[in-house]
Amino acid sequence: MLVQFKLIHSKRICCKAQFINTHSITELANEFGITIRTIRHYEDQGLLSPRRDGQNRLFSPRDRVRLKLALRGKRLGFTLAEIRELFDLYDLARDETRQLQQFLTKLETRRTLLEQQREDIEVMLNEITFFERQCRKSLAESTAHQTVAA
Repeated sequence: MLVQFKLIHSKRICCKAQFINTHSITELANEFGITIRTIRHYEDQGLLSPRRDGQNRLFSPRDRVRLKLALRGKRLGFTLAEIRELFDLYDLARDETRQLQQFLTKLETRRTLLEQQREDIEVMLNEITFFERQCRKSLAESTAHQTVAA
């Protein structure tokens, strides 16, 4: 009887310890300033794997870090599929070399794309400036003709 009590008691402690370092979906949403729907979507995409306690999702510290990295990856312009690919590399890797090489390749590709976009934006801004000047010149000429005619 005493042995059984200790066993049950130790299971309770173990179970309580499992919940100490977990986060609810609401806590993560508030911490990162995102919606619960976003977190569910990331879970659907395989980026997060919370445990379930009835209807509640319990996110581990690992899930929290993965969410933080996924959000950082999104800010850098990576798709969720690319982020998942990097996570998969990390999960399978014995060392970080392959993951770091893949990440560098993706960063270089992203940099090239952003630099091209910056050039395109610069060209568009120059065109806007040109047309803006043309419009102002036409308005000034139109105003001058109206003043002379009056």
